[in-house]
Amino acid sequence: MITAFEPFGGERINPAQAVLERLPEAISGAALYRSVLPVSYRKSAALLLEQIERVRPDAVVMLGQAGGRAKITPERIAVNLDHCEACDNDGEQRIDSVIHPEGPAAYFSTLPVHAMLQEMRKYEVGCAMSASAGAFVCNHVSYEALHYISRMGYGIPAGFIHLPYLPEQAEGKPGAASMPLSAMVHAVQAALAAVADSF
Repeated sequence: MITAFEPFGGERINPAQAVLERLPEAISGAALYRSVLPVSYRKSAALLLEQIERVRPDAVVMLGQAGGRAKITPERIAVNLDHCEACDNDGEQRIDSVIHPEGPAAYFSTLPVHAMLQEMRKYEVGCAMSASAGAFVCNHVSYEALHYISRMGYGIPAGFIHLPYLPEQAEGKPGAASMPLSAMVHAVQAALAAVADSF
């Protein structure tokens, strides 16, 4: 299962959704189930968890936009906190809000992150592991997915990958880094191949 988000924060495009729409039907023999999630604390996780329960995928790879980054960054950790000055697409702001009071402080990604980075680097795209997925909706769905999978005992690998701005998004944003869509598509395909090949 591969997910992405709709545009948010006044943007007309989200690189994650653009990449998702350009991926093939299958990678390394694994069929891709795709889903575009709303940028909503209340709606995104509910939709994702319903799909995990219904589809029971072999793995869950979530994509999102990190406009301040120059590289593709697989996330190593998801924290039990919603905290962002920005509002989601429903207009909701969360400050110092614990996602699950009974849950652990954080979950590590259960994807083969090192193998994913190794495969992405074959395409000579900028990529690096990240130890912070922020505390907005991207981190929210990552934590929710990992918490649900752990609680249900499903053993499904899951984790998040952040993508930079597209060049057209960086226009008018002095100093903002970006990456061509084609490079991101190749890199995400390589990462997904590493996930599929890990089974």
